Amino acid sequence: MTIIISLLLLASLLPHLTFTGGVGIVNGTVAKRHSRPYMVSLQAYGHHFCGGFLISDQFVLTAAHCWNGLNILMVVVGAHDLRNSKSSDQIRVKSYIPHPKYNSNPNRNDADIMLLKLEKKVQLNNKVGVIPLPNEGEDITPDTACSVAGWGMLTDGSRSNLLMEAKVSVMNNNECRNRWGEVYSVSQMICVYGDGGTCFGDSGGPLVCGNTAVGITSFGAQHCNSPVHPNVYTKISAFIQWIRTVIGNV
Repeated sequence: MTIIISLLLLASLLPHLTFTGGVGIVNGTVAKRHSRPYMVSLQAYGHHFCGGFLISDQFVLTAAHCWNGLNILMVVVGAHDLRNSKSSDQIRVKSYIPHPKYNSNPNRNDADIMLLKLEKKVQLNNKVGVIPLPNEGEDITPDTACSVAGWGMLTDGSRSNLLMEAKVSVMNNNECRNRWGEVYSVSQMICVYGDGGTCFGDSGGPLVCGNTAVGITSFGAQHCNSPVHPNVYTKISAFIQWIRTVIGNV
């Protein structure tokens, strides 16, 4: 079994990682500026660490493995080029709320989902917006055309300053299970295939089908966008009730 690699940037692993061709989002293209106003950059010590996305004016949805329980993260909203701080806004995280059943075992990524409550509400405009979520229990039909985005790794191992995106398609759940074995949960996960895909630093970003965020970038093989072990996303529709409860109570 290929080792599962959570798709966040781990500096200690950089000398050992092998990257596929393409930049940032593997085999992707630069996103149109502010075409994805829901995208946020999670940063620690001034450096991009993971992705995330706004689901309200005060809550960000991301992957639970993006927080180690210690780092104080900043959420950058309204960004396209991370080098241009004038066009974006940095907001502190007030509350970190990983799913209570999140399993951080390196060979499992169960319930890899986390809500971040921001210290203040964001001002929604043409650069900063929210993205809708699916209905509870909703499944995505295999071969549905979707997309992924993020500020993940460049081919040379450096970070991508520009928001990248790629087209992907949803894979049949049985095929996902065959490719990954028992680490893949049919009820909690989605996997995709395509020429492009997510890589290190793209964790927490959304899998978008239509105008809806249906998944959260969770894990993949060490070889980014592996044709054998496709990238896996947390299935948001399996956690809608939990999301509603948290947002209503926090």
